[in-house]
Amino acid sequence: MILKARQHVIEFPRRPLVMGIVNINDDSFCGDGTLDPTAALAQAEQQLRDGADIIDIGAESARTNREAISVDEEVDRLRPFMARWPELKARFKAPLLSINTWRSDVIAQVLPNGGDIINDISGLPDAFNAKLCAEHGAALLIMHSIGQPKVAHTHVQYPSIMDTLDHFFEQRLVMAESVGLPRENILLDPGIDFAKQRNDNLTIYRELQRLHRFSRPVLLPVSRKTVIGDVLGVPALERDPGTVACISAGMSRGAQIFRAHNVKAAVQAVKMLWAVQSAATA
Repeated sequence: MILKARQHVIEFPRRPLVMGIVNINDDSFCGDGTLDPTAALAQAEQQLRDGADIIDIGAESARTNREAISVDEEVDRLRPFMARWPELKARFKAPLLSINTWRSDVIAQVLPNGGDIINDISGLPDAFNAKLCAEHGAALLIMHSIGQPKVAHTHVQYPSIMDTLDHFFEQRLVMAESVGLPRENILLDPGIDFAKQRNDNLTIYRELQRLHRFSRPVLLPVSRKTVIGDVLGVPALERDPGTVACISAGMSRGAQIFRAHNVKAAVQAVKMLWAVQSAATA
């Protein structure tokens, strides 16, 4: 299995990738956001030093208790970082840049200036974002959710969350391919915490291997999630041990990418678990 993202070609199986989170906003739920492009670049540089393979930048928080920002403001927050990204990228070994946005008007403005992956939290209700990625050779990360982003969907119930994911990704892959986006340019994200209850999230961790039938890389957004707080009874900034536990669960079930705030802990956990797995199969 390969993943194509602009000039990048990544072959799996391999050690899972770690995606570092850089919030170019002032309302991140972890309080680590910044509107200063220089500070955001410094965060990205530290994450790359800590071993991140991908940097995921987002200008709008996904928090549903915050108002949406305008398209122009989102683009204005992203552009300064993206303009200086090539300098940073040149100093490290082929990191990828992911842009965390879902609005087609934003994607249309920023993709001509770079970005290897569009991290789309909208659930891909139509084919516009897939078409834009196809036009620029970018990869598309399709996340499962329902309804409008920035709107809480906290009481959704599923007869079977895994059957729901199976049907959802089958439909979205067909849609994306119908507008010219090759399957090799698509990643899947089961959408932990998005329109899901605690048991839905735990079921996804337990039965993640069911998604491998699509032969696409699976990203798990494990970092400091609400489900960790629900299980452990701790606030967001105390959830890194729970995050590592979720990485372990995800690796044992074949996840290929993990999205994390604490990149150093995530990278070390992935490397250690990969060494154990590799030794066991040698």
